Amino acid sequence: MSFVHLQVKSGYTLLQSTVKIKELVQKAKEDGQKAIALTDHNVMHAILPFYKECKKEGIKPILGITLTVHVEENIYDLILLARNNQGYQHLLKLATAVQINEKKGVSLKTLTAYSEHLFALFPYSQLQEPFFNEKQVKNVLLPFSSLFRHYFYIAVTEKDVSEETINMFRSCGIKAVGTNDVRYLEKEHQLAYQCLEAVRKGVKREEIEIYEQERYLKKEEEMKEVFAHFPSLLEETVHIANNCSVSLSLGSSFLPKYPVEEGKSAHVLLKKLCERGMEQKGLSEDKRYQRRLQYELHIIEKMSFSDYFLIVADFMHFAHRKGIITGPGRGSAAGSLVAYALDITTVDPIQYDLLFERFLNPERISMPDIDIDFPDHRRDEVIQYVMKRYGKEHVAQIITFGTLAAKAALRDIAKVFGVDGAEMNRLSKLIPAKQGVTLKEVYNTSEEFRSILQSSALLQTVFSVALLVEGLPRHSSIHAAGVVISEQPLTHYVPLQEGHGDVPLTQYAMNETAAAGLLKIDFLGLRNLTILERILKSVQKFNRTLTLQTIPLDDSEAFRLLSNGDTAGIFQFESSGITEVLKTLKPSEFEDLVAVNALYRPGPMEQIPHYIKRKHGKEEVHYLHEDLKPILEKTYGVIVYQEQIMQIASRLAGFTLGEADLLRRAVSKKNRSVLEEERQHFIKGCLQKGYDTEVASNLYGLIVQFANYGFNRSHAVAYSLIAYYLAYFKAHYKAHFTAALLTSAIGNEERVKQYIHEAKFKGLEILPPSINKSVYAFTVEGENAIRYSLAPIKYIGQTALREIIEKRKEKRFASLFDFCMRISEQAVGRNGLISLIYAGGFDEFGEDRATLIKSIDVAFEHASLMEDFGFEPKYAKAEPLTEEEKLGYEKQALGLYLSSHPLSSYRPFLQKEGAHPLFTLEQQKRGNVKVGALVTERREILTKRGERMAFLNLQDETGEIEGIVFPNAFRKFQEKLSIDGKILIVGKIEERNQKFQLLINEVISLEDVKQSFLKALYLRVDSQQKQEEVFIELEETFKRFKGDTAVMIYYAAEDKTIRLASSFNVNPSNECLQYLKKILGDGNVILRE
Repeated sequence: MSFVHLQVKSGYTLLQSTVKIKELVQKAKEDGQKAIALTDHNVMHAILPFYKECKKEGIKPILGITLTVHVEENIYDLILLARNNQGYQHLLKLATAVQINEKKGVSLKTLTAYSEHLFALFPYSQLQEPFFNEKQVKNVLLPFSSLFRHYFYIAVTEKDVSEETINMFRSCGIKAVGTNDVRYLEKEHQLAYQCLEAVRKGVKREEIEIYEQERYLKKEEEMKEVFAHFPSLLEETVHIANNCSVSLSLGSSFLPKYPVEEGKSAHVLLKKLCERGMEQKGLSEDKRYQRRLQYELHIIEKMSFSDYFLIVADFMHFAHRKGIITGPGRGSAAGSLVAYALDITTVDPIQYDLLFERFLNPERISMPDIDIDFPDHRRDEVIQYVMKRYGKEHVAQIITFGTLAAKAALRDIAKVFGVDGAEMNRLSKLIPAKQGVTLKEVYNTSEEFRSILQSSALLQTVFSVALLVEGLPRHSSIHAAGVVISEQPLTHYVPLQEGHGDVPLTQYAMNETAAAGLLKIDFLGLRNLTILERILKSVQKFNRTLTLQTIPLDDSEAFRLLSNGDTAGIFQFESSGITEVLKTLKPSEFEDLVAVNALYRPGPMEQIPHYIKRKHGKEEVHYLHEDLKPILEKTYGVIVYQEQIMQIASRLAGFTLGEADLLRRAVSKKNRSVLEEERQHFIKGCLQKGYDTEVASNLYGLIVQFANYGFNRSHAVAYSLIAYYLAYFKAHYKAHFTAALLTSAIGNEERVKQYIHEAKFKGLEILPPSINKSVYAFTVEGENAIRYSLAPIKYIGQTALREIIEKRKEKRFASLFDFCMRISEQAVGRNGLISLIYAGGFDEFGEDRATLIKSIDVAFEHASLMEDFGFEPKYAKAEPLTEEEKLGYEKQALGLYLSSHPLSSYRPFLQKEGAHPLFTLEQQKRGNVKVGALVTERREILTKRGERMAFLNLQDETGEIEGIVFPNAFRKFQEKLSIDGKILIVGKIEERNQKFQLLINEVISLEDVKQSFLKALYLRVDSQQKQEEVFIELEETFKRFKGDTAVMIYYAAEDKTIRLASSFNVNPSNECLQYLKKILGDGNVILRE
């Protein structure tokens, strides 16, 4: 080894390098390099993956950072390399300092504090004119050379090296070392690096300077050639590498400590709190609970997790004290009685037959994993509490990275090459919106994608560059849930950076924080808990005694609602697929919900028909052996849960539950040698319990078959509880449920629209927003009315909301003029006021919205000039808005029609036509239907044959659906399919990808439908007449007298009226009427004008 790369930046120096860690180490290995450094700029994100990859490939990892240093008025970058573990610790501190406290660059004071045990390399490129004489060079380098002494070097690259510079450094007493400032792996990757720089700077590729220096990972021979006249510069790299040796003990655990009084034991405190919790729950005298608690506490103590449980219990108690609702449990933690006793969970594991070993296995050393759900709007309160409780130095959230995925990589690179947007869109649409899909996969599977690329040399270049940058990190963000807590300051284990608010962020991602030995606790924000909290607070204004704990779990109304498929807004059960399962299953007890929750997943889904048939007695329940009955009886002989597999192994093969959990995990991996090994173990256990070999073998086959399918019962129980609570509230407190659901959807216009449609369809009154009554949330008024929120109104932001609510605490607003006098124009400007008026916010004052709009100028003028005169001006005169204008402006302000709908006036005629409201179409499932609809969007495309067809967005008062108009229908009806067109559609319902669509066959203008009812020819066919013969005669008459008047026929025998298709419309002349009277009789022909 005669050279080592000491200056290498990876893709984690965001958008400044194309180097990927795995490929870097692989390339170094292929080139025969024995050691290599990683020196990302001001971050250490990739240090642990780099360290692990190097160790795996037998290469010595040199851990470093390129650190920005602030010296007086100057900023420099310094390459720091850890000489030993203490040096690595110093890098953690410095990387944290530059990201949190000293963002312009760490001070000399901070650098001095952590300069020991480090090599420091000063890149020569920073010594530009006028620092080109010995004296000036000395002045710049003196602070560093005196600080690091003989561990300080000047880093010289190919373009810098010369006899003159080397002699100057020697006379200054400073050593030089040869480096290459690596930013990409291969020489050919320079274009990709240049493009990445253009992406970072938001410019075109040609605007980026092409560096003469070749910044790729050169081989040893290439570096020898570059520094042929200065071999000592390469020798110094080897000297540095030989003197860097960091050995990290990854995989160790550094569990946090709960603060207990001096001399007291955390475990004794845990036991005391658990016993108190059991007593409060009335379970302390029950022997089963006593034994289970004693067993769990013993395992927890043995595994040294007592502090962990106390920490979790402490912040849970904080949440409960603050009235923050928490989830019943999540994952396997619901299987712990200790967690239940401490109020970490609300699920009784003995009542629900849950297993502690599924959560914490004494025979498998692993960290405990308690994930906690909080309402998403209050999660940060709990994290803030934890930070204050344990200190800012001991608590952090975890970083995560957004990467240049296939679509983003291609788009970004195409943009810097100036590729036409339309062409890029064509390519982009061919990349599936599926997580993990790669450009290579798309190229290999899409003939159209390949064809477009091959048609253009530029696109081929774009694609080849995109392949190189695909997968690189593009930006950092905060992990959705993970928080780490440590006993020592966190910078003892990981570097930190600035996070959200006061809570810092680890520079290591989730897997790396775990490798560093830190315990992660997931604080998850769950929208459905926010909904539950809002419902509960709203209901408790009327029913103070109601809590989640007092809700009965056998409520027939809740089960009826679920059985009817009324699942909009119900956690876990909203998708159309699972809704259909519930409608077929007709759940009648809580266990049914738990089972459906567990079964409705790929794989176990195929067991759902058996479960349903067996529940309803349509299929016999069969057990492979009678001893399985106690385990599988609840699920009608179907293995649904992982815990059932563990119980089978325990009861029938004599495994401990810990061993049974290991068996479950091993078998689910489907490794052949492991399967055979476990098979022998299982059969041996069965034989010892008295079962024969055939039974044992069949039982093991059953376990292997379902090991992948079984779901965590603890999680299914906990999440089914949330779903059940929501169903209970929807069944008994419909308005409160809907108001909370609507509030949760603020910011999502489509969801608000959907929930409003459903609410109206179910008879709830949606009151317009009011400047005197509305708040941020949708609120319940009376029994069946919901007051619209101010928040979704266009141009009304948080500042406006706060000021309106604050000002009306003093007194109600009395008029538009009073409102403008008291609310600042900065909070509610002209656009905001117009939106409030059109949304209905001022309707309570009895003035037409047009009058209010016309009076805005007067109101603003009055507010600015006449506030001291004590009188109000008069409203300006204006023509009232038509209903159509009113609704159009209302939709602009709210994103939906609220007070009425453009189709409302046509509804009586639609009912006579037998048209279905859109909200009911899902119940029609498939088949021909009639609907009235407003066309809100129209998108035309050309088929492969070059024919035009269209996709429509259709809406009525109750909902929306996509309409598809194939070429034949489009040719006939395209003129009636304009935006805002009001039409009657005859079509067919189809379901694709769990979404309903309406295939349109016939279209009639609703105005024509209306007119046809206002003027129609009514015919009565007596019961004595033969319908078929009569209709043949009638049809001949209709053909003879074709016209525009609709024909309605009443069949007396069936007591049924039908409206004939428009092709039978007639001209009801006297001659026509005479013909019809001859066929049907005088009294059976009536023309209504």
